[in-house]
Amino acid sequence: MEMRGYDLFATANREVSIRVIPGHFATRHSHVNYCVDMTGIKSQLNSAKAAAKLLSDYFTSTPVDTIITLDRMKMVGAFMANYLSSSHINLSQNIAVITPEISNEKMLLRDNFLPYIKGKRVLLLTASATTGKDVKNVVEGIRYYGGEPVGAATVFGGEFECSVPVVKIFGAEDVPDYRSDAPVDCPLCKKGVKVDAVVNSYGYSKII
Repeated sequence: MEMRGYDLFATANREVSIRVIPGHFATRHSHVNYCVDMTGIKSQLNSAKAAAKLLSDYFTSTPVDTIITLDRMKMVGAFMANYLSSSHINLSQNIAVITPEISNEKMLLRDNFLPYIKGKRVLLLTASATTGKDVKNVVEGIRYYGGEPVGAATVFGGEFECSVPVVKIFGAEDVPDYRSDAPVDCPLCKKGVKVDAVVNSYGYSKII
């Protein structure tokens, strides 16, 4: 499976790359015909720092008090907090970086995290947002807990409507014929093509 993969590099900085593997993959919300591997961005210092800079550049004029991270993106979030606290509007701001629990697709905040959301301006950071379902759920959760969502940033994203600005480094349009379908509508399933792997924020597990 891995032999089919290839790397995509960000135009603005080639230190930021993702690996895309064609096939048939099952995610939590959908079936996709490419696995997008972002292990390097999530795990390596230079890649995480470079990705954080690209995403931070979109929000240098946006007041931010807290960054919520999903999909094991906390290292990137910490670098984003550093970059944003060096910009004019957030200069010397002690930006918090937190990772909430997700239960039944809803964001759950324990009491100790509430001071970082209630009355705060909150930016969401996630690795992938193809259907937009998780982004919308967390934006709704931020409002529920009394925060003000100011935007969302993702490494790889699809096209969807959202009540806040959503920025991305790579888009589904960068991957030829990329598809994300509900399992019942998956054309590969209908053709009898077996699922290669199950994919989540930790990576992929091949189905033998």
